[in-house]
Formats: sequence, structure tokens, C-alpha cells
Amino acid sequence: MALFEALNAAVHMQTSKLINFNVETIEASWNSIISSIREEYLADNQRYPWIIGFSGGKDSTVVAHAVFEALLLISPSQRTRPIHIVSNDTLVESPLVIAHLDDVTSRIENAAKSLDLPITVVRTKPEIEQSFWVLLIGKGYPSPNMTMRWCTDRLKIQPTSSYIKRNISEYGSAIVVLGVRRSESNSRQRSIDSNENIRGTNLTPHKDLHGAFIYRPIVDLTTDDVWEILGTYHAPWGGSHRSLIQLYRDAEGGECPVVLSKDDAAGCGTSNSRFGCWTCTVIEKDKSLQGFVDAGKHEYKPLVEFRIWLKSIRNKPEKRQGYRRNGKLTFDATTGKHIPGPFTIQARKEILEYLLRVQKDFGDKLISDQELDLIYQHWTTELQQEKGLADG
Repeated sequence: MALFEALNAAVHMQTSKLINFNVETIEASWNSIISSIREEYLADNQRYPWIIGFSGGKDSTVVAHAVFEALLLISPSQRTRPIHIVSNDTLVESPLVIAHLDDVTSRIENAAKSLDLPITVVRTKPEIEQSFWVLLIGKGYPSPNMTMRWCTDRLKIQPTSSYIKRNISEYGSAIVVLGVRRSESNSRQRSIDSNENIRGTNLTPHKDLHGAFIYRPIVDLTTDDVWEILGTYHAPWGGSHRSLIQLYRDAEGGECPVVLSKDDAAGCGTSNSRFGCWTCTVIEKDKSLQGFVDAGKHEYKPLVEFRIWLKSIRNKPEKRQGYRRNGKLTFDATTGKHIPGPFTIQARKEILEYLLRVQKDFGDKLISDQELDLIYQHWTTELQQEKGLADG
């Protein structure tokens, strides 16, 4: 009995040491990141604004948290570099995710004002003419897939890139702060390692945006490190990160990343992403929406069913026009197979009618009145053109 008690005490002691070691390791790593951000903020290029790509997911939240903490360690007279926390709304985001994003960015904005921090909270959106519903239902673009992923550029890249370009124009340059990490995937590690920092700095030139530089403050953190930080430290803008952790649990995974270029787009609409656009037809199965339904949020079931149906009708010949939007017949150069054009007007009407039924069942807006007006305008113009050709 004495031997058993001694062994038990030894195991308990070793476990306690391991826990304390992990806590101390995370604390040291976290303090190092905050200190590094503080030094970077006070660097000689302080006239250039920081633009934090904020998706509301775990990695961008850790970055925003660390930047907030670093600012609090800097005297008010030295907080001269403006910081923009920029999130993107594709207008077809998962409603639960956008609700979380609204809550967090509101908290950040209010805390920044009360603490007199140089933080501006911004939400970018696609131009209505370039929105998912106007292009899909109004113009008849076939729902996106891996070979024709027209959504990423129009809904994500263009709106946020335009905001960055405006800051470059105003200040001469801008530094984009991203929560990318080597351990996210092999492709992410190769991408990071292939882009060397400018000598003597922590900055990498942006490939597509001339005058923009990328700063990656949490590049060496593991996924476990990220969760440890979120679970250990309270949000500096008030409260905890508990709602974010619960969102991941319900969604069974991760988020679509901030996308600023076609190189970044590989993570959008792939098995690496779990929640993003609820309409995403690039993925085979939307694990996040189904996860929300399985977690008891049954109001999302009509959205799950609509996405599956939208994906299923994409390549049905009777749903597509024979000619492309440029009026030409197109054939695959290798196989000679005919490549169909946009959805027919009838198919677009069918999609809209189904969407409006889902919106009614869901009980909240899924398509705006402005988008509906533009859709009807496109239909009218197209039908008039068809009539003119027929009369001619």
C-alpha cells in the first residue's frame, strides 16, 4: 500500500511539473511575441500604417490580441502609427460567423476608443454589382468550383486589396499584419519559407501589392500554442475568447483565411477551411454548417440543403445556355467537349425562388433588396437583347 501511494505521488509530481512547464513555456512565448510586436511598432517606418487582416478566427484573433497588449505597453505619446483592423464580409458569410465577427469588432472598437488607442475598425465588402447573388442569379455565372473559382477575387481579394491600396496612396506604403503560421500546412510553410524578409527587418514585400509589406508576428506558433493562448488569457477588449472556442467546436474546425492574393486563395474553399461562405460550392461538404445543425442549431438546415442543391444543378445541360456571355460557342481545346455558358434565365429564376423560400424559413436576410433590384435589371436587359436578336 505504501509503495502504491509513493508511485501515485511520484506520478502526480511529474504531471504537475509538466503542466507548470507548459504554462511557463506558453507564457514566455506569448511575452516574447508581445515584446517583438512592440519593437516592430516603434521601428523607424512608424509613419506607415499597420493593416491587420482580421477574419475573427483563432489566428487573427491572437494577432489582434497581441497587438492590443503591445500598444498598452507603449506610452500614449509614442502611439503614432495608425492601426487598421480590417475584416471582410463577402455578403454570404455564415450568419453565425458574421454575428461573432460583429460582436468582437464592436468590442475592439469600443475598447480602443475608451483606451485612446490608434485603432480603426473597418469592414470591407464587395461592390453590389460584384456580389455573389448578382453574379450568380443576375448574370448567370455558374456556381464556383475548383477550376472556376470566380468568387474569391471578387468577394475577398478586390475589396480588401482596394482598402490597402488607398492607404498606400495616402502614406506611401502600408504593412499588412497577418496571422499566418508555418505549421498550418506544408504549402503554407513552403510559401513562408520561399519569401525572405528584407535584410534587418521582419517584413516581406507583398507579391501583388506594390508598396505593401507583410509582417507575420505569430509565424512560429503551433496550433496548440494558439489554443493555449486563447484559453489562458482574457481578451484585452473585455471578456474571454470562450465564444470563439465554442464556435470552432460547433463548426468542427477552422475558418476561411484572410485572402489578399491568388497565392493565398488556395486555403479558401478547400478542406483546410471549415467556415466561411455558407454558399460555397467549391467544397464537397460544408462541415461547419452541418456541425452547427448537429450542435442543435436546426435553423441552418435549409441553408445546408440549398447549398447541396445549388452544387448539384451546376452542370445540368438544361440549366445552362449554349453560348457564353460573349456570345460565342466554346469547346475544350483538348477534348473538344462543349463548354456551356451561364445559367439560363429560367434556372436563375428557380435559384432565386428557392433562395427566397430559404430566407423566409431562416427568418433573416440572405439577399439584400439592392441585390434583388440589380438582378431584375440584368434579367430585363438580357431578355430585351434576346428579343432584339430574334426580331432581327
